[in-house]
Amino acid sequence: MNNENSYVIVTDCGCDLPYSYLEENGIPCVDLTLHFEGEDIVMRNREIAVSDFYARMKAGEVARTAAPSPGAFTETFEEVLKEGKDVLYLGFDTGISATVNSAVIAAEDLREKYPERKIFVLDTLCASAGLGLVVMQTLKRAREGMNIEDAYKFASELSPQVAHRFTVETLTYLCRGGRVSKTAAFAGNVLNIKPVMHVDDAGKLIALTKVRGRDKSLSMLADAFGETALHAADTKAMAAGAEYVEDDRATEEFDETYVISQADCLEDAQKLADMIYTRYGRKVEMITEIGPVIGSHAGPGTIALFFAACKR
Repeated sequence: MNNENSYVIVTDCGCDLPYSYLEENGIPCVDLTLHFEGEDIVMRNREIAVSDFYARMKAGEVARTAAPSPGAFTETFEEVLKEGKDVLYLGFDTGISATVNSAVIAAEDLREKYPERKIFVLDTLCASAGLGLVVMQTLKRAREGMNIEDAYKFASELSPQVAHRFTVETLTYLCRGGRVSKTAAFAGNVLNIKPVMHVDDAGKLIALTKVRGRDKSLSMLADAFGETALHAADTKAMAAGAEYVEDDRATEEFDETYVISQADCLEDAQKLADMIYTRYGRKVEMITEIGPVIGSHAGPGTIALFFAACKR
């Protein structure tokens, strides 16, 4: 179990945290599924190596994804409930996926079967390591002794403040998903246009701006960190040349930390982390891989930055 309290934090693969991390910390993870067009084989997110998945995408194959069934959540939740533990499920953005809806159905059925147990389901409106950041921070509080009600409240308050900023290497995959027109995708690819996007308060993907070139798009992500992170005053002072003193300070509510997700472009992810450290003295908490389910929509070359912000 992931803490000494009477509950277990559960999530889904939309968090893009390494399965090794989830297993080591006792966090059950429900998988979404995918299949490649023209194939009957349906795979869980963890059943294909990330490198193999992106190689197939680059070769032109198209993957389709599906949310877990209520039964998948029933099975996972019930394993916890049978051990006499309560469930705190932190779920994948309903603005992007129907995953949480399946969890809600499962929870309603199980509450009747286990009336003595508590089952909390939270739609974080976060995706990829944005959800992962909520999971990690909530786990930390659980280990400090926070009860399930307060942990649910903490995650509910943190989630709306988790900024999602990301850019893609090519517009091709956003076009396939209907988020960019074929004309715009063709022109953007020819002109080396890189959109910088975010997830808004409703959990929807929204374009913020467009720049030319990969380095410029990464710089824009770093700019967003300095402008809107909860410790923006400190980061701006760093950018102005103030001396950085490394410490373990945190905001009153949320840790001053950030995570990066990358889709088959680790070198660029490290470049972004170095950029943020050079400008603001902040070290990345974790660089994770964008898994097949989310990667099927964003495509290889996607870089995403997540941090607690003054506003999303």
